[in-house]
Amino acid sequence: MIMSEKMKQYKSVEESQVSMSLLMTPVNSNFSGKIHGGYILGLMDQIAFLCASKHSGNYCVTASVNKVDFLNPVDVGQMLHLKASVNYTGNTSMVIGLHVETEDIRSGEIKHCNSSYFTMVAKDDDGNSAKVPGLILSSKETIRRFARSVQRQHETKVRKENFKPSEFEVKDYMELLEGHNLDLQFKD
Repeated sequence: MIMSEKMKQYKSVEESQVSMSLLMTPVNSNFSGKIHGGYILGLMDQIAFLCASKHSGNYCVTASVNKVDFLNPVDVGQMLHLKASVNYTGNTSMVIGLHVETEDIRSGEIKHCNSSYFTMVAKDDDGNSAKVPGLILSSKETIRRFARSVQRQHETKVRKENFKPSEFEVKDYMELLEGHNLDLQFKD
């Protein structure tokens, strides 16, 4: 009985991992045969939802997306492989790490397209935020990913505090603007 209660409180990364592979077809491409980034983002949101819902046992919603860099284009006719894992658990939220690759089905060449982090919040049947199971950290990699999520949250908080409109001082950032493509016409 004690063991089953503990298992409900915490889950391993592997218990919630999700992957999917899809053939990229012309219906989601632009005029040059490349798959629209918005379509890929939609797939990433779906797999993040699946992973978070599997971990929490609840319906989940996307709270934020942290940095999506499209590193390589996705061509019509390629396989798109998406992998999602829970990297961090808070009280009601989870950070889902996403890794996206393409595979040329003729040559077998695999290219990394992007990685991203989706913050998902679990919801109960009434639409209220629901508590999520904690995460079992059992390897150096799971600890690294959890710590990275904690660090990212801290950096976001600091950035928000530094750039509050009511407390922003232009003089403190003038040096930061030097060397950039701008025409500064600000008069204090």
